[in-house]
Amino acid sequence: MAPKSLLGLGLSLLLLLQGAVSVDYGSALTKSILYFEAQRSGKLPSNQRAKWRGDSALKDGGDAGVDLVGGYYDAGDNVKFGFPQAFTVTMLSWSVIDFGSQLSAKKELDNALAAIKWGTDYFIKAHPQANVLYGQVGDGDADHACWQRPEDMTTPRTSYKIDEQHPGSDLAGETAAAFAAASIAFSKSDPDYSSQLLGHAKQLFDFANSHQGMYQNSIPQAHFYSSSGFQDELLWAAAWLYRATNDKTYSDYLSSSGNTGGTRTMFSWDDKYSGAQVLVAKFILEGKAPNDGNWGNYKNQGEQFICNVIQQGSNNVKKTNAGALWWDPFNNLQYTTSALFLTASYSDSLSAAKDSLNCPAGSISPDDLISFARSQACVDYILGKNPKGMSYMVGYGSSFPQQVHHRGASIVSIHENGAPVTCQEGFDKWYNRQAPNPNVLEGAIVGGPDQGDNYGDSRSNFQQAEAATANSGPIVGVLARLA
Repeated sequence: MAPKSLLGLGLSLLLLLQGAVSVDYGSALTKSILYFEAQRSGKLPSNQRAKWRGDSALKDGGDAGVDLVGGYYDAGDNVKFGFPQAFTVTMLSWSVIDFGSQLSAKKELDNALAAIKWGTDYFIKAHPQANVLYGQVGDGDADHACWQRPEDMTTPRTSYKIDEQHPGSDLAGETAAAFAAASIAFSKSDPDYSSQLLGHAKQLFDFANSHQGMYQNSIPQAHFYSSSGFQDELLWAAAWLYRATNDKTYSDYLSSSGNTGGTRTMFSWDDKYSGAQVLVAKFILEGKAPNDGNWGNYKNQGEQFICNVIQQGSNNVKKTNAGALWWDPFNNLQYTTSALFLTASYSDSLSAAKDSLNCPAGSISPDDLISFARSQACVDYILGKNPKGMSYMVGYGSSFPQQVHHRGASIVSIHENGAPVTCQEGFDKWYNRQAPNPNVLEGAIVGGPDQGDNYGDSRSNFQQAEAATANSGPIVGVLARLA
């Protein structure tokens, strides 16, 4: 049987699973962007839509004599971790770059840009000098010993930075990528802001490259988001800077790299190789780079990753019993959304180039890639076409997680009851409460089910029931494409 037919047969079998569930990608798109408003730190704007949230962490940076108010809490805690936050902003920006017309058609482009700007405004504050970058505010260990609304925080808000003596090429490289990608996203709507972002991107790339080291060695308190290496972030940043500038400096960096990454097993906040490879592959399809040497290696490796994701490769991604993509018991859906973004983005590049994807199993068309991204192995599974008939996007559909592991959502809104909640009181009264969260964390993508498609809807089940910005950043673009 031809590979295309195999792909179609697999999708047809999945479609029998939960055919009664209908999917509204437009509604899911709106909610996916709304989620970022619930994660905001700092002084909330007048047009804030997640009304149950209030101002928080208004003195961040005070200990270091800098203004670090703003940015995002990464997940269900109240720490601002710069590394995953920068990845989130990069992916939101990529969503606008590749799917801006679709976002505009759904009247979500302005909301997507606002979500990016909430992050980049904070990163500008966090980068007060060329070779200084604040990478974290708050202490994860103290925070995890406490269950409080962000509006009530009594845990330390210590500021942590990297500099020339304490380098962090991974953190600086990822933040450079975020700035560069955002500069492209804002190039039409706000050229001055775009130029400002690009200046920060160039400085941080130079800092990351000239002062090399792992950021958790300089910020040990970042161990919750330890990096496995920084070469991928340097390539990722160079690829984004080349896309933003067409400057030979960055193409030379990419073409001369001694390590293009190989075929990866996942794409995530920690491992950017596949993202950089797909960006380079897109350059080649657009005629901005030759398909030979290192360039060809990037393209081949990125394409093989996508082949493995769509189950047409030589080392396919594992699946759950019901056929959904499966990587890890801990927050599996973060890997799903990231992989699907690369699949959807590359599909459009192949389509524009009138090309197809050559996998070990055969030639795959751009339409087949989109069909897979939509399927019950992927987005449709997340949105409810699964054995439990449950949407793993909070607030979407008739059945979704009620006890999300999230401090702010699990405690009554400060606007409803302004009495401060202490650390232990939060655990006793709210964390251990066997009832739905009082606030719906709309649009959040939780960690998701296990390999047997089972999901435990309990606040204590943080492996499955915690949502994170890194889960949602990539799905915005995918939903825009499908909607």
